Amino acid sequence: MRRTVPAAAAALLAALVAAPGAARAAPAGRSPEGSTPVYSYDRAVRETVYVETGKDSDGDGRTDRVAVDVIRPREPAERGRKVPVIMSPSPYFQILGRGPEAQTKTYDEQGRPVQFPLFYDNYFVPRGYAVALVDLPGTNRSDGCSDVGGPSDVAAAKSVVDWFNGRAHGYASRTGNSGVDAGWTDGSVGMIGKSYEASVVNGVAATGVEGLKTVVPIAGPTSWYTYYFYKGASTNSTEGIAGHARFVETDEVKARCKAMDRALIEGSPRDGDWTGMWTERDHPRNVDKVRASVFLVNGLQDLNVRTQHMNKWWDGLAQNGVERKLWLSTAGHTDPFDFRRQEWVPTLHRWFDHYLMGYDNGIEREPMADIERAPGRWTTDRSWPPSGTGTATLRPAAGPVPGVGALTSLPAGTPGFTEFTDDPELGELDWAAAADRPTLAKTSFRTAPLKRELRLSGHGSVRLRVTPTTNSATLSAVLVDLGPDTIRDYDTGEGISLLPEKDCWGAGTTGDTGCFKKAVPTTKNVEQTVFSRGWADLGHYAGFPRREITPGKQYDITLDLGTADHVIPAGHRLALIVAGTDNENIDPPASRPKMTVDLSGSSADLPIVGGFRALARATGEDRT
Repeated sequence: MRRTVPAAAAALLAALVAAPGAARAAPAGRSPEGSTPVYSYDRAVRETVYVETGKDSDGDGRTDRVAVDVIRPREPAERGRKVPVIMSPSPYFQILGRGPEAQTKTYDEQGRPVQFPLFYDNYFVPRGYAVALVDLPGTNRSDGCSDVGGPSDVAAAKSVVDWFNGRAHGYASRTGNSGVDAGWTDGSVGMIGKSYEASVVNGVAATGVEGLKTVVPIAGPTSWYTYYFYKGASTNSTEGIAGHARFVETDEVKARCKAMDRALIEGSPRDGDWTGMWTERDHPRNVDKVRASVFLVNGLQDLNVRTQHMNKWWDGLAQNGVERKLWLSTAGHTDPFDFRRQEWVPTLHRWFDHYLMGYDNGIEREPMADIERAPGRWTTDRSWPPSGTGTATLRPAAGPVPGVGALTSLPAGTPGFTEFTDDPELGELDWAAAADRPTLAKTSFRTAPLKRELRLSGHGSVRLRVTPTTNSATLSAVLVDLGPDTIRDYDTGEGISLLPEKDCWGAGTTGDTGCFKKAVPTTKNVEQTVFSRGWADLGHYAGFPRREITPGKQYDITLDLGTADHVIPAGHRLALIVAGTDNENIDPPASRPKMTVDLSGSSADLPIVGGFRALARATGEDRT
């Protein structure tokens, strides 16, 4: 069903696919290989249903209703057959749009849905799926207020799953009493979404709702605290979570949602302390309730939803025996439809066929993880992290030049100290470029050139023993591969570039062609690559709440590094860089402290494939 067309021919193609009979017809039935496009997209039922959420988030005395735009094949219902549902909840269907082309929902003069953003409807409806796009509370045609991945958002999306299974009320209009049921579905639901949407997907999965068979979260927050803070260090977000809600709401919604706005502000203090509001948005605490299979996708260089969001979530899924699959790209905050389209669509198709239609196509027995090693070059792992991965400790040691030391796997030796002064004008790329030179703003530690390649897979941590000169301080730790490489330019378009030429996935109409601009990697040649990061506010050295910092006093603090999967080639070096404010990622403290690092109390625990033995062999420090 994939069609490739130049951009100039898109209009002609749209007219052709909209013609009567354009959708391919075939006798209804199940192919042993998987679902096939046997149903008419042109004749599909398009409708909007308003589902009660059980919440009154705007306080108007009426239960919120969320708008659910549904497109489903007409023929199964005519033949007494029921279909599964692919569901995507979003706050962005009108205010921002979906995908790099910013597609929005469109409607005809009677208010019936015409364009369903992204390719899910074009590709899956002819194959016997319904597609449901849900406007989250306070957005587009839904009631209520946005609470940014909170109880209202999760309850709204869960209620739609309940409606598909006959446990919630749906209506033909936003305010009327004419009920609508979902008798056309078999109640099997798969959820998919990116970013904010994926957070809601994770949240609904963590309720364990019956009928939710699988979820596909793409670059999604698993804890909204970790979106805005890293151990108290605030990310570059001046308005915080309340500003996010205002962004997706219209002026009319903002006017009636002032109480929610106040609650979001009061629940997210700028000192980075944990509150009940963050608990409500922390999905790993309920990971034991997840019953749906999980196909997780993330960019290893995603600096919007950083890979810290994977740490506890993936570990928890594994500990609870959840069937799962993983794609990790070297791109930034983008969708696999744009960084690996040709493989993504058939893989997603087989995933949904297995978990929603029951096809025994073997996808759950295939390698768990696909990892991008270089732009467009992928490897697989039977399990992830790979079998044999273990934590190995590296220790910093002073070198002959102050501020530039060694990174060793040998036991701690002679105590030493090093210093740096916070410079909020600099960040990780500045530090990495100067890894071999002393600079005031950072201190770096490097291995010797590796004798063998070394793979890090999973998430690690850096323990620091530091003494500040002021009563406020932020800390950063980054891992760097020192050596030349060609990587995705994740700072430019998240590592992809759109072409004028389009290809089309599935059937289409003039109002929803199913055609999208092709995407190719954008690359750059580098001399060093930052591949894992961690940040903290020193005031959170002992966790929550934040404690006062005394100048001249020594503190121990651990920085949690984001999930990584990176191979350092033989001949390259591994560096650990410790500094203050990372200007592209966290906000500076109120003061500009000088920090003294006690090397004898500092170390890095890293996830090494092959464990300590592999590390020692790679660094040439194997004494066995």
